[in-house]
Amino acid sequence: MGAGHAHALYRHGRSPVHRLPAHCKIVALSAFVLIVVATPREAVWAFGAYAGLLTAVAAAARVPPGFLLRRLLIEVPFVAFAVLLPFIAEGPRVEWLGLSLSESGLWSAWNILAKGTLGVAGSVLLAATTELRDLLLGLQRLRLPSLLVQIAAFMVRYLDVVAGELRRMRIAQLSRGHRPRGLRQWSTPARTAGALFIRSYERGERVHLAMLSRGYTGTMPVTRTRTAGRTQWAATAALPGVALAVCLMGWTL
Repeated sequence: MGAGHAHALYRHGRSPVHRLPAHCKIVALSAFVLIVVATPREAVWAFGAYAGLLTAVAAAARVPPGFLLRRLLIEVPFVAFAVLLPFIAEGPRVEWLGLSLSESGLWSAWNILAKGTLGVAGSVLLAATTELRDLLLGLQRLRLPSLLVQIAAFMVRYLDVVAGELRRMRIAQLSRGHRPRGLRQWSTPARTAGALFIRSYERGERVHLAMLSRGYTGTMPVTRTRTAGRTQWAATAALPGVALAVCLMGWTL
């Protein structure tokens, strides 16, 4: 997989959640998200219970609320889409503060916001408590196709390389007095993107040739594996287990 690569979402810690194997946490989060999606949107109280479960996990992992809330901003585009639904959806209308809102649009907006926020929050907690290298090894241990794991590993590894290349190009432009202003100079970002693509493609070819010269045969060597015992599986099963009970109550009550 290559050397360890820390990412901005990871928060170093020694909590019980940090110590759980990555593949166990991936399975638990996947099951939790599926259960949340399967919950009827009318069971509003159930989503409050799910939020409480994630809050308990965050407390056990010692992840500050501010750290979690800042990274939830990634779902802002989906929030904007959900806010528009009550205005553009069809069906019976309700009046609220002088606004005519669609009843079905309100339920759809609530459905997207509740389930999307819980899924993103769970993903942020997974990334905050699991190193990137461990996540990739966990995916490999779960028998995800090796090619997909390698693509993800290379993408994360060379994302910083490409960003650094773009930063150097930007500094070179500024050092030559380039200050794009107005609509007439919008072609500059397009040319920059094209040059960046060519440089990235050429670098990728050089990296691939270097790998072949070192004996690369299509699979990356795994230098570390981690198994999970019954206790660890039981600990990670607590989250989806309680969530399943809440979901069943949401369908029956």
